[in-house]
Amino acid sequence: MKARAKELGLADVRINASGCLDRCELGPTMVIYPEGVWYSYHTLEDVDEILQAHLVDGGRVRRLMLHPEDGPPRGHVPKEAG
Repeated sequence: MKARAKELGLADVRINASGCLDRCELGPTMVIYPEGVWYSYHTLEDVDEILQAHLVDGGRVRRLMLHPEDGPPRGHVPKEAG
């Protein structure tokens, strides 16, 4: 993702790995700040689409977006914390 962002000329973008974002059961996820838009992705093509649509074009990839109701139930305590 870092290499692809660089190819797209996204110099003002910081991409870093994180630990569990408390949605591990949904597979790989990313969140784009400052908007706080969450995505689930499964292929390199999904990553390319998110980078292009969201960061280059300023839009959204609706089919890959996660919503608050997609995460763990309210009051859920992650395994690491419990």
